[in-house]
Amino acid sequence: VQLQAFGGGLVQPGGSLRLSCVASGSISGVNAMYWYRQAPGKQRELVATITTNGTTNYVGSVKGRFTISRDSTKNTVYLQMNSVKLEDTAVYYCNYHVPGYGLGDWGTGTLVTVSS
Repeated sequence: VQLQAFGGGLVQPGGSLRLSCVASGSISGVNAMYWYRQAPGKQRELVATITTNGTTNYVGSVKGRFTISRDSTKNTVYLQMNSVKLEDTAVYYCNYHVPGYGLGDWGTGTLVTVSS
């Protein structure tokens, strides 16, 4: 299974962007999907989680601004980013979790640059 994120780009502070991530191939037993990000010079951090029953969770810095959603029929997870800030600049990746297996292989991220 390959993960490919896209939809990044240059956005002004306060603007919006919608990221998508497609998983090629079928994944059995997934109980959660995630969005991570890695800013320059920093470690990768978990940004948002969505479980198979639709429960969502966010890191504090994006709560109320970002929304994670998924379309299981398309093996796609989305991240709606609103009111973006300079500190949201990062490469964004998606991943999934399978109990007993862990995270999938990291795929291609998408760069989000917030700048005026």
